Amino acid sequence: MQAALLQHKLDRLRDLLTEMNSVLVAYSGGIDSTFVLKVAHEQLHESAAGITAVSPTFPLIELETAKRVAQEIGARHEIVQTDQLEIPEFTKNDAARCFHCKTDLYQLLGALRQARGAAYMVDGTNLDDLGDDRPGIKAAREWGVRSPLVEAELSKADIRILAKDLGLSNWDKPAAACLSSRIPRGITITREKLSRVEEAEAVLHCEGLSHFRVRDHGEIARIEVAKDELGMIMDSERCSRVSGRLKELGFRFVTVDLEGYRPGGVSLG
Repeated sequence: MQAALLQHKLDRLRDLLTEMNSVLVAYSGGIDSTFVLKVAHEQLHESAAGITAVSPTFPLIELETAKRVAQEIGARHEIVQTDQLEIPEFTKNDAARCFHCKTDLYQLLGALRQARGAAYMVDGTNLDDLGDDRPGIKAAREWGVRSPLVEAELSKADIRILAKDLGLSNWDKPAAACLSSRIPRGITITREKLSRVEEAEAVLHCEGLSHFRVRDHGEIARIEVAKDELGMIMDSERCSRVSGRLKELGFRFVTVDLEGYRPGGVSLG
């Protein structure tokens, strides 16, 4: 029964994308936008392209993943440059930060859509995302971006199952978020803060951790890792290496949050 329902949803997604005729996919290399790009490429071939917007908020490691996976799919992939740090409403880092970030992205995609003659812009928003407070979804709707995963009623769990079946190498990739999400609300976002967080997270990646965040609280680096990786980060030798490296980056204190990784977990309150 579940397999039949998943196949029905996948067929619906294929039909939706075919009907669109040509699309630009807001493609980050995460599993949701990858899945959209994969199916769009299968249905539309050269009439589908993934667009990755690179800025100081986008980790280099995510860009490398996006390039690799697009190549595996065989899909058209374009990288464009932008810089949200030039937007004062974004850098002040209030509750509307994501709205301003996505507005910048969709303005850019909108111009590309016109230049390329594509019929639609699409994103990787899935059914589960609708239950969250997502200012970025509001921006998408204002710019006419369609969410085919929502239209096909696909959940995150559905997408991972289908992505694995379709052979996508990143089917189990942990969710990612822009680097600005590591900085507490109300603290101005700067290029230096973003760079320090990216370098700190690269340290954890090199230590073999897979699902983590480094939250920047000024002098304090607060490390969140998935609960099944708490044992790894608490290993005495690894603790010493990580602490030493993060202090070299300018943090005075390096802490591990015993509650583990949780999306949006910036506030200390």
